[in-house]
Amino acid sequence: MVRRTEEMVTEFRKRMRDGDGTAEIKHIYKGDELKGNTRLCAQITLEPNASIGTHIHENEEEVYYILEGEGEVIDDGQPVAVKKGDAILTRDGASHSIRNTGNADLVFMAVINLY
Repeated sequence: MVRRTEEMVTEFRKRMRDGDGTAEIKHIYKGDELKGNTRLCAQITLEPNASIGTHIHENEEEVYYILEGEGEVIDDGQPVAVKKGDAILTRDGASHSIRNTGNADLVFMAVINLY
């Protein structure tokens, strides 16, 4: 199934997970369209200084793959600088957050798989 970019649903979440600014979430495929254990498959864009606040994943894991920009991930309490091409895996029971620390948009893929 091919999904054109103009067919994808985009939503805007202010202060996502008590973060700063607004997260733009482009749903590539919705969870109910996928036949596996994936509940989110999206491209997320954060403007400079915007963030997704700290949150814990329970009974699921999340992968971020950085497409553009630079930022900082708090990976289970540890700050780590990230840039284009980096990947972050947050496993079941772990926490994370992400902030755009650059001067351009931070764009990344986010995939959440249920256990």
